[in-house]
Amino acid sequence: MTFSSGLKKGLPIALGYFPVAFSFGALALSSGLPIGLASLISLTNLTSSGQFAGLTLILHNSSYLELMMTMIFINSRYFLMSLSLSQKLKPTMTTWQRMIFSFGVTDEVFAVASLEEEKLSFEYCLGLITLPIVGWSLGTLCAELFMGLLPLSLQNAMGIALYGMFIAIIVPPSCQHKEILEVVIVSATVSIALFYIPIFQSLGSGILLIISSCIGALYGAIRYPREGGIE
Repeated sequence: MTFSSGLKKGLPIALGYFPVAFSFGALALSSGLPIGLASLISLTNLTSSGQFAGLTLILHNSSYLELMMTMIFINSRYFLMSLSLSQKLKPTMTTWQRMIFSFGVTDEVFAVASLEEEKLSFEYCLGLITLPIVGWSLGTLCAELFMGLLPLSLQNAMGIALYGMFIAIIVPPSCQHKEILEVVIVSATVSIALFYIPIFQSLGSGILLIISSCIGALYGAIRYPREGGIE
């Protein structure tokens, strides 16, 4: 579990992040935000859904309290991801090292790290998050600098890349392990059901994602309990 191996695992994530971050930068620039602000947001936040939602609130002159609460709700799933990954970290990893790694935990980083069979070293974790952070920040910066050179149709199509990348991460292990496949199916089914149930339609997408993820994780924990408990 070396730094270079982490970089290799993080490269596909970075390539998937670039066009999505470009779309965010293009949207921010076309909305009238000054050049550099979108790049600063991407460098300090690293959350696609949170940034798009936050940008919408900023453009509608929402209050700081509303912006803060929305970000907490949308990004609260990262608390669950970090809690899960904490069981896979080497005991020698210091608090500061854990904090550095937690900053770079995203949906895709979590998916890759959680599939590793060995304990995660800080060097590997640092390598895993480095390129995604660079790809996300660089994509936003390039949009701010070169958005005018691309046709609008191409800018809109870039948002699909992230979904394709996430599918590419989930499908192979789902085909190899029925446990993962069942959890994915349960989570997806719950997510679709919540989307169509009227009482849940007033909730944000982040909250619905947390509910479906928790139910899927609970199903996996009950259906396939880990022998020996938590390490």
